[in-house]
Amino acid sequence: MKLLCIADHIDPFIYSAGLKARFADVDLVLSAGDLSLDYYDYIVSTLNKPLYFVFGNHHLEGRSRYQRPSDPFERSPGRWEEGVGATYLQGRVVRAKGLIIAGLGGSMWYNGGENQFTDFGMFLWILRLLPLLLWNKALRGRFLDILVTHSPPYGINDLPDPCHMGFRVFLWFLRVFRPRFLVHGHVHLYDRNAAREAQYAGTTIVNAYDHAVIKMEIPR
Repeated sequence: MKLLCIADHIDPFIYSAGLKARFADVDLVLSAGDLSLDYYDYIVSTLNKPLYFVFGNHHLEGRSRYQRPSDPFERSPGRWEEGVGATYLQGRVVRAKGLIIAGLGGSMWYNGGENQFTDFGMFLWILRLLPLLLWNKALRGRFLDILVTHSPPYGINDLPDPCHMGFRVFLWFLRVFRPRFLVHGHVHLYDRNAAREAQYAGTTIVNAYDHAVIKMEIPR
């Protein structure tokens, strides 16, 4: 399976006439946020592949129409999921192409803006995932395969300033639920030689700035 991951910056390599030729073999697209909904619309309409996303702390236009019911077991698309042909992941656990994917968007609280959280606030979002994580563990033998976030975990791929610092609670999440991948954005990579991947507790952590491609086998 091949996954196209995007975040933070409209990549000319993606937003081009060559998108379909370059990425025709991807199975789905994951966005870690801070991108416009129009960008998602272009990708979905060009590739005709599922796209799952979270919001970051910028480009929040249209976020209000994606607010979802509080029921974590709600599965069918409703009015809250209408829009650009992409599926909003915040506080959800979904199955896609044989994978179990969850989403936790937003950044650390730094100036009180929209979609910013303290570690405790993010922990409350994690609690909303628990029923379906436990259900998947009982039914399928694993909690999840991929966690899509906007911010990285604390001390991994993050920066020391308050805005770009990662969430400490994500480290606990990785130790307990052990996804195969955590895909995040938020930290821009201006140096092509900068490290994009890291490992923690058996999870591969990928910074999706611009774009990154993940290859993985579908779990049995």
